[in-house]
Amino acid sequence: MRETLRLKAIKICDAKIAHKGDGVGLSFYAFFANKNDDPYLLMEAAEWWIRTHQLDHFEKAMKVRALIASGA
Repeated sequence: MRETLRLKAIKICDAKIAHKGDGVGLSFYAFFANKNDDPYLLMEAAEWWIRTHQLDHFEKAMKVRALIASGA
């Protein structure tokens, strides 16, 4: 995952956790606006989420944040 996406995803996870608590879930779509303005970045996130880590559609933001922060 490229560094810009990594930093953006961590920021979004932090915001979701701060707003809704440790149990909040999210999907990789949370990292993007409602329009598909960067399909390559979206596919990179999908690849990381689905193929690399075999995550479910919704996962706990704490788990996702830990994976991203670890560089996995």
